[in-house]
Amino acid sequence: MAEEEAGTPSLDNAGIGFALVTAAGLSTAIGAAVVYIKPMVRLERKPILAAGLGFSGGVMLYVSFIEIFTKSMDSFQNDGKSPKDAYFSATLCLFCGMLMLRLIALCVHKIDAGHHNTCAEGEAEQPIRSNMGTSDIHVEMDSGVVGQGAEGAATAPTDDAPTASSAKEGAGGAGGAGVKPEDRTAEKDKQLEQMGLNTAAAIAIHNFPEGLATFVATLADPRIGATLAVAIAIHNIPEGLCVALPIYYAKNNRHIAFLWALFSGISEPIGAFIGWAVVKATGDDMNQNIYGVLFGLVAGMMIMIVLLELLPTGYRYDPQDRYVTNSLVFGMLVMAASLCLFQL
Repeated sequence: MAEEEAGTPSLDNAGIGFALVTAAGLSTAIGAAVVYIKPMVRLERKPILAAGLGFSGGVMLYVSFIEIFTKSMDSFQNDGKSPKDAYFSATLCLFCGMLMLRLIALCVHKIDAGHHNTCAEGEAEQPIRSNMGTSDIHVEMDSGVVGQGAEGAATAPTDDAPTASSAKEGAGGAGGAGVKPEDRTAEKDKQLEQMGLNTAAAIAIHNFPEGLATFVATLADPRIGATLAVAIAIHNIPEGLCVALPIYYAKNNRHIAFLWALFSGISEPIGAFIGWAVVKATGDDMNQNIYGVLFGLVAGMMIMIVLLELLPTGYRYDPQDRYVTNSLVFGMLVMAASLCLFQL
């Protein structure tokens, strides 16, 4: 009986849901805080990032297929559908959720399209677009603009030192001939700033369904919601870094860079608020059919977040796949073990 109650969605868990979503969204601040720690700006820890993204992907895939999809079917059955119809309905909602996330990724591409042309003049252009939706926002950490520059361009500027773009001036190449050095510097700083702002907008868009997913899962089971929140928080950390670094290099202002990265995570609580509003509008005795739809959509969204963002980004940091796949399987194993323990 207690087990059945634990799986029943309840607005009594709304406070926990908002707290978890807010904490996950604000984890972008952890990555953004790197701008205050000069030795860490060079980011020599790609294996850790790759393993963390793989682990998060494993957790989210397992919980989406095994737990959230099952809750969708159970909700449809509680609404009076036969097991066969409940399975078909949950499957349809899952793929609708995947489609919705894909459409969001296309919006991200539209917003993000301009900042991939911001590489400093004279640097080799690399095919860094993955065509995998929101994973593009992480790539700047490996490009010549921010992150680990070959000539040390990624070192943090001091408050009274030239910005990163001026440090690259000597490598500007022939493309800058006839242009005043100060003009090229201002232009590159502007490009870096625009890239950071575009990245913040892209992250804000794709964080929205993550907040919705975590909140709805928490309504049914706070333990599952907490697991999702931790997984989302892990991959939000490098996202905060992706926003903060280019703005820091362009503006030479740690506080502005940090605040923009923090802003990019605010959309997760907004997503949770939308979920709460939908549930609240239907009353405490909300039709189980609506929960079935929500859980199905959430499962599909979470799966696509892994496929479009976490795994491609993880492989970007780990092209030899020394860590990502193993970490993904380990994440699934940890999630499976925790769910088994919950059954005892």
